[in-house]
Amino acid sequence: MNRSILIVICDFLLVSLLAFSTVDINKVSDQTVSRSVKVDIATNQVDSGRDLAAVMRLALNEERRSRELLLSELTKTREEVGQRQKQVQTVQQALQAKEQETARLQQQQTSLQEQFAAAQTNIQALGQQLQSTSTEAVMSKEKLAALEAERKKQAEQAAALQQQLAQLSKSNAVAIAERQRLAGQLQVAETEKRYASEQAARMQEEVKVERAEKAKLAEGVKALASKSGELAQEVRVSRPLAPNTIFNEFVTNRVSARFNAARSGLFGIGSNKSTDTETVLVTDGTNYFALCHVQDTPLTLWDPGTEWETLGGTLTRNTTQLPIGAISFSLQDPRLILIPLTQAEARQLGCKIYRFSSDPFKFQDAVLVGAREGYYGECKFEIDLTTPEYVKLDNSFIKGLFGKFNPSRGDLVFSKTGELLGIMANSTYCLMIQNFHAAASFQFGQNLRPQHTGATLSMLYTRVMGLPYKVQ
Repeated sequence: MNRSILIVICDFLLVSLLAFSTVDINKVSDQTVSRSVKVDIATNQVDSGRDLAAVMRLALNEERRSRELLLSELTKTREEVGQRQKQVQTVQQALQAKEQETARLQQQQTSLQEQFAAAQTNIQALGQQLQSTSTEAVMSKEKLAALEAERKKQAEQAAALQQQLAQLSKSNAVAIAERQRLAGQLQVAETEKRYASEQAARMQEEVKVERAEKAKLAEGVKALASKSGELAQEVRVSRPLAPNTIFNEFVTNRVSARFNAARSGLFGIGSNKSTDTETVLVTDGTNYFALCHVQDTPLTLWDPGTEWETLGGTLTRNTTQLPIGAISFSLQDPRLILIPLTQAEARQLGCKIYRFSSDPFKFQDAVLVGAREGYYGECKFEIDLTTPEYVKLDNSFIKGLFGKFNPSRGDLVFSKTGELLGIMANSTYCLMIQNFHAAASFQFGQNLRPQHTGATLSMLYTRVMGLPYKVQ
């Protein structure tokens, strides 16, 4: 647009020059005519020059502004060109990086193509394996279905057997109760028979003695002399001992028993238990045992029973100590613990070995000794026909006490002749020990799991619960 304004200004100047010019062209062209210069100045010549100058100044200012504008645009254009050059360099660098990246990607593509070819080969191999595996899976499903059917069949059989077992348990409980009732009746009958037999024997003996005395009156003095020793022994045996004597004999010949038991608890925390008690040795002439109540041991008769992993113990008297190799639960009453010993071990302890009372009903009174707490006293025991293997403590007749007398389980009962009568099954009834028959046994050692102590203790608990309630 600046160029157009400049052209217009130039045209205007040329037209102005032509308008103010008065030259005669014909005269100028005729060389014969003398030339005279005549200058006619128009009246508006001054104003035209001013206008022209104004126009020129305007054009000059406009041109200056155009030039400045062009310079500023040139500067901007140069800056843009510099930025474009920088962008071009950046793009070239990026292009080079892209070319390098393209080369790397081409290498990766080649590697991936190789991997793809290998994967295709593996896919074919896996397809073959899948086909064979599918065939095996079909066969496995058939086997699984057969096994599931067999499992259901076994479960049904197990349920049926469980029902049969429950019925048998009920029948067994009824049979045990009936057997115990019959055993009680049989014991009563045997006791009565024994009384009658003893009375008949005494009467026959008296008849024989009287006949012998009448028939051999002359030999009476000689017979009496020969029997004087036996009569003296019988008198000594039949003579009741004082409670102090019996207790002193117990203190002199008692044996200390210590028991240890261990098992694993929850979260791997072990459980250990130890107990101590005092007892005596007893024999039937062949077997030797130490006796105690089950509550004097770490064992508990309960359902479910405890699975002990380790059992151990010792018998100690003075400086002699013997390890306990096993214990047995009495068949008469599982609460009675029998600790077996050999004859040599019994002699090694060097204490008196008691015998069962040959006639537990010879004296109505007996001496009760608290093995753990050291009390003793003379008590009266009564016969309870409903519990023939037990005698009942008459709490209304207790005399000659020493210490805090409180009859409890595990206390020993001696006859007035110093023989062992039995052991207290509870605070009221005393079990008369008649034999050493065992209902179950535990071998002491470090690994008792194969012996299944829990199941055995549960079974023994069931036997105790089958006893009459008043002796439990």
